[in-house]
Amino acid sequence: MSDKSLTIEITGIHLEIDKKTDDYTRKKISKLIDYIPKKARAVAFASVKIAEVNKKDNNKYECEAVLTLPDKKLFAKESAPNALAAVDIIEAKLRAQISKYKTERRSDGVRTGGFMAMVKRSLRRK
Repeated sequence: MSDKSLTIEITGIHLEIDKKTDDYTRKKISKLIDYIPKKARAVAFASVKIAEVNKKDNNKYECEAVLTLPDKKLFAKESAPNALAAVDIIEAKLRAQISKYKTERRSDGVRTGGFMAMVKRSLRRK
């Protein structure tokens, strides 16, 4: 696997995923690789489920995505009147979660807010 690829699995529930939806979903979700830390890219995996939910004769689509990273699974779920709109919202939610994931982690492998991180930083200063 190259440094700039993300394994993506797309599943349709009560829905046949057409080529347009598949290509669009892959394009949007694969953009997330740019936000994932380099060390996590090798094992990153995305699973996207798109379901058609009929609510009082309105064809509504529900999109659910799980992005698996080292030590963390990021989850986003959204419903919209259009499957592509739901994918757009999911991509934005996952991007925000990746940003939070990156700020929780530091290059020294210790989270920024914990007691051990504070001790480690104070020992480095001496």
